[in-house]
Amino acid sequence: MTFSHPVLVRWSDIDSYDHVNNVRYFDYLQEARIAFLANVFGVGADEFFGRSPVVLVSQTVDYLRPILLRHPPYAVDVWVSAVGTSSYTLQSRIVDHAEGLVYCKATSVLVTVTADTHAKRPLDEAERAALGKHVSVA
Repeated sequence: MTFSHPVLVRWSDIDSYDHVNNVRYFDYLQEARIAFLANVFGVGADEFFGRSPVVLVSQTVDYLRPILLRHPPYAVDVWVSAVGTSSYTLQSRIVDHAEGLVYCKATSVLVTVTADTHAKRPLDEAERAALGKHVSVA
């Protein structure tokens, strides 16, 4: 199941080429990832990290076209593509659904950790079940 999160481009996101600086794509992806995980685990975004702490260990982004400053929000679609023992992989893409355009594709790997020491830990059954409901090949 794909989750869609709207993101508005801010004036400060624009670089000298009049499009969104590539570093800002990571901000948009992070914002959507946090909203997605809060939704998956049924908690507020700030509460999520206290309850199910994770560390982003890898993220790759394929830039497909420039994002421009405009008022209608772009959408960041997020879904789970794999669930491991202590990690899971999210796929994301920044899109314009109305135009059918994809601006970037991203893969993010997150590892679950303990709240106190941040040592790697296995996913518990509730986390595995919640993530499993959002596995997709979208």
